Amino acid sequence: MGNETAPKSTSAGQRLRLAMASHERVLPFIGVYDVFSASVAGRHFDSLFVSGFGFAASNYGLPDIGFVTWTDILAFVQRLRTVLPAHNLLVDIDDGYCDPDVACHVVSVLESAGASGVVLEDQKRPRRCGHFEGKQIMELDEYLAKLRMVLATRRDLVVVARTDTADQDDMVRRVKAFAEAGADAVLIDGLPTLDIVRRLSKEVDRPFCFNQIAGGKSPPCTLGELHDAGVKMAIYSTPCLFSAQAAIENAMADLQARDGTLAGNTIGVRDCNRVLTDNLERRDSRP
Repeated sequence: MGNETAPKSTSAGQRLRLAMASHERVLPFIGVYDVFSASVAGRHFDSLFVSGFGFAASNYGLPDIGFVTWTDILAFVQRLRTVLPAHNLLVDIDDGYCDPDVACHVVSVLESAGASGVVLEDQKRPRRCGHFEGKQIMELDEYLAKLRMVLATRRDLVVVARTDTADQDDMVRRVKAFAEAGADAVLIDGLPTLDIVRRLSKEVDRPFCFNQIAGGKSPPCTLGELHDAGVKMAIYSTPCLFSAQAAIENAMADLQARDGTLAGNTIGVRDCNRVLTDNLERRDSRP
Protein backbone atom coordinates (compact mmCIF):
# COMPACT_ATOMS: atom_id res chain seq x y z
CA MET A 1 0.00 0.00 0.00
CA GLY A 2 1.03 3.63 -0.26
CA ASN A 3 1.52 4.88 -3.83
CA GLU A 4 4.30 2.49 -4.81
CA THR A 5 3.74 3.44 -8.47
CA ALA A 6 4.57 7.12 -7.93
CA PRO A 7 8.18 8.17 -8.63
CA LYS A 8 10.13 8.53 -5.39
CA SER A 9 11.39 11.94 -6.50
CA THR A 10 7.90 13.46 -6.55
CA SER A 11 6.67 15.52 -3.61
CA ALA A 12 3.86 14.42 -1.31
CA GLY A 13 1.56 16.96 -2.94
CA GLN A 14 2.42 15.73 -6.43
CA ARG A 15 1.76 12.13 -5.39
CA LEU A 16 -1.67 13.12 -4.07
CA ARG A 17 -2.45 14.99 -7.29
CA LEU A 18 -1.49 11.89 -9.24
CA ALA A 19 -3.78 9.75 -7.07
CA MET A 20 -6.65 12.22 -7.51
CA ALA A 21 -6.22 12.26 -11.28
CA SER A 22 -5.74 8.52 -11.77
CA HIS A 23 -8.29 7.13 -9.30
CA GLU A 24 -11.17 5.74 -11.34
CA ARG A 25 -13.89 6.19 -8.74
CA VAL A 26 -13.84 7.90 -5.34
CA LEU A 27 -10.55 8.30 -3.47
CA PRO A 28 -11.16 7.47 0.22
CA PHE A 29 -9.24 9.18 3.05
CA ILE A 30 -9.39 7.35 6.38
CA GLY A 31 -9.38 9.53 9.47
CA VAL A 32 -6.71 8.64 12.04
CA TYR A 33 -6.16 9.97 15.54
CA ASP A 34 -2.64 8.83 16.43
CA VAL A 35 0.34 7.12 14.83
CA PHE A 36 -0.78 3.62 15.81
CA SER A 37 -4.26 4.04 14.33
CA ALA A 38 -2.59 5.40 11.19
CA SER A 39 -0.27 2.41 11.09
CA VAL A 40 -3.19 -0.01 11.17
CA ALA A 41 -5.37 1.96 8.74
CA GLY A 42 -2.39 2.38 6.44
CA ARG A 43 -2.21 -1.40 5.95
CA HIS A 44 -5.55 -1.17 4.16
CA PHE A 45 -5.70 2.32 2.59
CA ASP A 46 -3.15 4.50 0.81
CA SER A 47 -4.74 7.84 1.79
CA LEU A 48 -5.19 9.01 5.38
CA PHE A 49 -6.91 12.02 6.94
CA VAL A 50 -5.47 13.78 9.97
CA SER A 51 -8.78 14.41 11.71
CA GLY A 52 -9.16 17.44 13.95
CA PHE A 53 -11.97 15.71 15.83
CA GLY A 54 -9.84 12.61 16.40
CA PHE A 55 -6.74 14.58 17.30
CA ALA A 56 -8.58 16.71 19.87
CA ALA A 57 -10.02 13.56 21.41
CA SER A 58 -6.80 11.56 21.51
CA ASN A 59 -4.32 14.30 22.43
CA TYR A 60 -6.40 16.43 24.78
CA GLY A 61 -9.45 14.33 25.64
CA LEU A 62 -11.55 17.33 24.59
CA PRO A 63 -14.20 18.06 21.95
CA ASP A 64 -13.34 19.57 18.58
CA ILE A 65 -14.08 23.20 19.42
CA GLY A 66 -10.76 24.89 18.73
CA PHE A 67 -8.28 23.43 21.23
CA VAL A 68 -5.96 21.98 18.55
CA THR A 69 -2.76 23.99 18.02
CA TRP A 70 -0.79 24.08 14.80
CA THR A 71 2.42 23.08 16.56
CA ASP A 72 0.81 19.87 17.84
CA ILE A 73 -0.58 19.07 14.40
CA LEU A 74 2.83 19.67 12.82
CA ALA A 75 4.53 17.33 15.29
CA PHE A 76 1.85 14.71 14.58
CA VAL A 77 2.35 14.92 10.82
CA GLN A 78 6.12 14.63 11.27
CA ARG A 79 5.65 11.43 13.28
CA LEU A 80 3.22 10.05 10.72
CA ARG A 81 5.50 10.77 7.82
CA THR A 82 8.42 9.05 9.55
CA VAL A 83 6.67 5.67 9.63
CA LEU A 84 4.40 6.14 6.59
CA PRO A 85 6.70 7.71 3.99
CA ALA A 86 4.54 6.97 0.92
CA HIS A 87 0.95 7.45 2.06
CA ASN A 88 -1.17 10.45 1.14
CA LEU A 89 -1.70 12.61 4.26
CA LEU A 90 -4.56 15.10 4.08
CA VAL A 91 -4.53 17.37 7.15
CA ASP A 92 -7.42 19.20 8.80
CA ILE A 93 -6.11 22.68 9.71
CA ASP A 94 -9.45 24.20 10.80
CA ASP A 95 -9.42 27.90 9.82
CA GLY A 96 -5.63 27.97 9.52
CA TYR A 97 -5.35 28.78 13.24
CA CYS A 98 -6.68 32.34 13.08
CA ASP A 99 -5.11 34.99 10.87
CA PRO A 100 -3.86 34.60 7.26
CA ASP A 101 -0.17 34.98 8.13
CA VAL A 102 -0.38 32.11 10.60
CA ALA A 103 -2.32 30.02 8.07
CA CYS A 104 0.38 30.56 5.46
CA HIS A 105 3.14 29.64 7.91
CA VAL A 106 1.28 26.49 8.94
CA VAL A 107 0.81 25.45 5.31
CA SER A 108 4.49 26.07 4.58
CA VAL A 109 5.82 24.03 7.51
CA LEU A 110 3.30 21.23 7.00
CA GLU A 111 4.34 20.91 3.37
CA SER A 112 7.99 20.79 4.42
CA ALA A 113 7.09 18.08 6.95
CA GLY A 114 5.56 15.93 4.21
CA ALA A 115 1.84 16.71 4.29
CA SER A 116 0.13 15.97 0.99
CA GLY A 117 -2.78 18.36 1.39
CA VAL A 118 -4.78 20.48 3.81
CA VAL A 119 -8.45 21.28 4.40
CA LEU A 120 -9.07 24.96 5.16
CA GLU A 121 -12.51 25.89 6.49
CA ASP A 122 -14.48 29.15 6.61
CA GLN A 123 -15.66 28.95 10.23
CA LYS A 124 -15.14 31.73 12.73
CA ARG A 125 -13.85 31.00 16.19
CA PRO A 126 -14.98 29.60 18.52
CA ARG A 127 -15.37 26.81 15.95
CA ARG A 128 -17.37 23.59 16.09
CA CYS A 129 -17.21 20.15 14.51
CA GLY A 130 -18.90 20.48 11.14
CA HIS A 131 -21.67 18.08 12.13
CA PHE A 132 -22.81 20.05 15.18
CA GLU A 133 -24.91 23.17 15.53
CA GLY A 134 -23.64 26.59 16.56
CA LYS A 135 -21.18 27.22 13.73
CA GLN A 136 -20.36 30.80 12.75
CA ILE A 137 -19.26 31.51 9.19
CA MET A 138 -16.65 34.03 8.03
CA GLU A 139 -17.56 36.67 5.50
CA LEU A 140 -16.75 35.29 2.06
CA ASP A 141 -14.29 38.07 1.18
CA GLU A 142 -12.38 37.49 4.43
CA TYR A 143 -12.08 33.77 3.76
CA LEU A 144 -11.12 34.26 0.10
CA ALA A 145 -8.31 36.60 1.11
CA LYS A 146 -6.92 33.91 3.42
CA LEU A 147 -7.44 31.17 0.81
CA ARG A 148 -5.61 33.14 -1.90
CA MET A 149 -2.67 33.79 0.43
CA VAL A 150 -2.47 30.09 1.30
CA LEU A 151 -2.62 29.12 -2.38
CA ALA A 152 0.18 31.57 -3.16
CA THR A 153 2.30 30.15 -0.32
CA ARG A 154 2.06 26.44 -1.01
CA ARG A 155 4.22 24.75 -3.64
CA ASP A 156 2.63 21.39 -4.57
CA LEU A 157 0.42 20.95 -1.50
CA VAL A 158 -3.23 20.22 -2.33
CA VAL A 159 -5.62 22.75 -0.78
CA VAL A 160 -9.24 21.73 -0.16
CA ALA A 161 -11.49 24.75 0.47
CA ARG A 162 -14.30 23.87 2.90
CA THR A 163 -17.47 25.75 3.73
CA ASP A 164 -19.67 25.09 6.75
CA THR A 165 -22.54 27.30 5.67
CA ALA A 166 -26.01 25.77 6.00
CA ASP A 167 -27.68 28.07 3.45
CA GLN A 168 -27.94 26.47 0.01
CA ASP A 169 -27.68 29.72 -1.94
CA ASP A 170 -24.59 30.59 0.07
CA MET A 171 -23.16 27.12 -0.60
CA VAL A 172 -23.40 27.73 -4.34
CA ARG A 173 -21.88 31.19 -4.06
CA ARG A 174 -18.99 30.05 -1.89
CA VAL A 175 -18.10 26.88 -3.80
CA LYS A 176 -17.99 28.77 -7.08
CA ALA A 177 -15.84 31.47 -5.47
CA PHE A 178 -13.47 28.83 -4.02
CA ALA A 179 -13.02 27.30 -7.46
CA GLU A 180 -12.45 30.68 -9.07
CA ALA A 181 -9.81 31.48 -6.43
CA GLY A 182 -7.89 28.35 -7.43
CA ALA A 183 -8.67 25.81 -4.70
CA ASP A 184 -7.70 22.30 -5.76
CA ALA A 185 -10.90 20.75 -4.40
CA VAL A 186 -14.04 21.87 -2.57
CA LEU A 187 -15.96 20.52 0.41
CA ILE A 188 -19.35 21.43 1.88
CA ASP A 189 -19.47 19.95 5.36
CA GLY A 190 -22.50 18.68 7.24
CA LEU A 191 -24.71 18.13 4.18
CA PRO A 192 -27.97 16.30 4.93
CA THR A 193 -28.32 15.08 1.32
CA LEU A 194 -26.21 14.70 -1.83
CA ASP A 195 -28.55 16.91 -3.89
CA ILE A 196 -26.38 20.03 -3.82
CA VAL A 197 -23.30 17.99 -4.73
CA ARG A 198 -25.09 16.49 -7.72
CA ARG A 199 -25.88 19.99 -8.92
CA LEU A 200 -22.60 21.74 -8.21
CA SER A 201 -20.33 18.93 -9.40
CA LYS A 202 -21.71 19.61 -12.89
CA GLU A 203 -21.25 23.37 -12.61
CA VAL A 204 -17.86 23.64 -10.89
CA ASP A 205 -14.66 22.36 -12.46
CA ARG A 206 -13.10 21.15 -9.22
CA PRO A 207 -13.08 17.77 -7.47
CA PHE A 208 -15.78 17.49 -4.80
CA CYS A 209 -15.05 16.08 -1.36
CA PHE A 210 -17.66 14.57 0.92
CA ASN A 211 -17.12 14.12 4.66
CA GLN A 212 -18.71 11.06 6.28
CA ILE A 213 -18.88 10.72 10.05
CA ALA A 214 -20.94 8.07 11.85
CA GLY A 215 -23.92 9.67 13.57
CA GLY A 216 -23.34 13.00 11.83
CA LYS A 217 -25.62 15.15 9.70
CA SER A 218 -24.76 13.49 6.41
CA PRO A 219 -26.35 10.20 5.35
CA PRO A 220 -24.18 7.07 5.22
CA CYS A 221 -23.30 6.52 1.56
CA THR A 222 -21.43 3.87 -0.37
CA LEU A 223 -18.53 4.89 -2.56
CA GLY A 224 -20.70 3.98 -5.53
CA GLU A 225 -23.43 6.37 -4.42
CA LEU A 226 -20.90 9.13 -3.89
CA HIS A 227 -19.37 8.52 -7.30
CA ASP A 228 -22.78 8.73 -8.97
CA ALA A 229 -23.35 12.09 -7.23
CA GLY A 230 -20.10 13.50 -8.59
CA VAL A 231 -17.89 13.08 -5.53
CA LYS A 232 -14.17 12.51 -6.20
CA MET A 233 -12.76 12.38 -2.66
CA ALA A 234 -14.42 10.85 0.42
CA ILE A 235 -13.19 11.80 3.88
CA TYR A 236 -13.98 9.38 6.70
CA SER A 237 -13.14 11.50 9.74
CA THR A 238 -13.54 9.14 12.67
CA PRO A 239 -13.83 5.39 11.91
CA CYS A 240 -10.61 4.57 13.78
CA LEU A 241 -11.51 6.65 16.83
CA PHE A 242 -15.05 5.32 17.11
CA SER A 243 -13.92 1.71 16.53
CA ALA A 244 -11.28 2.11 19.23
CA GLN A 245 -13.87 3.49 21.67
CA ALA A 246 -16.17 0.53 21.05
CA ALA A 247 -13.33 -2.00 21.28
CA ILE A 248 -11.96 -0.55 24.52
CA GLU A 249 -15.43 -0.44 26.09
CA ASN A 250 -15.95 -4.11 25.16
CA ALA A 251 -12.49 -5.13 26.36
CA MET A 252 -12.99 -3.48 29.75
CA ALA A 253 -16.42 -5.07 30.16
CA ASP A 254 -14.98 -8.48 29.21
CA LEU A 255 -12.11 -8.07 31.69
CA GLN A 256 -14.59 -7.43 34.47
CA ALA A 257 -16.89 -10.25 33.40
CA ARG A 258 -14.04 -12.79 33.14
CA ASP A 259 -12.66 -12.09 36.62
CA GLY A 260 -9.58 -10.38 35.19
CA THR A 261 -8.40 -13.07 32.77
CA LEU A 262 -7.10 -12.08 29.31
CA ALA A 263 -7.98 -15.45 27.82
CA GLY A 264 -9.93 -15.06 24.61
CA ASN A 265 -8.31 -11.81 23.46
CA THR A 266 -8.19 -11.67 19.67
CA ILE A 267 -5.03 -9.49 19.60
CA GLY A 268 -1.87 -10.37 21.50
CA VAL A 269 1.52 -8.79 22.02
CA ARG A 270 3.00 -10.40 18.90
CA ASP A 271 0.18 -9.11 16.70
CA CYS A 272 0.67 -5.58 17.98
CA ASN A 273 4.45 -5.74 17.77
CA ARG A 274 4.21 -6.86 14.14
CA VAL A 275 2.62 -3.51 13.23
CA LEU A 276 5.33 -1.63 15.13
CA THR A 277 8.13 -3.68 13.56
CA ASP A 278 6.73 -2.99 10.10
CA ASN A 279 6.89 0.73 10.91
CA LEU A 280 10.51 0.41 11.97
CA GLU A 281 11.46 -1.46 8.82
CA ARG A 282 9.62 1.03 6.63
CA ARG A 283 11.36 3.93 8.36
CA ASP A 284 14.79 2.33 7.99
CA SER A 285 14.26 1.50 4.30
CA ARG A 286 13.55 5.10 3.28
CA PRO A 287 15.90 6.33 0.54
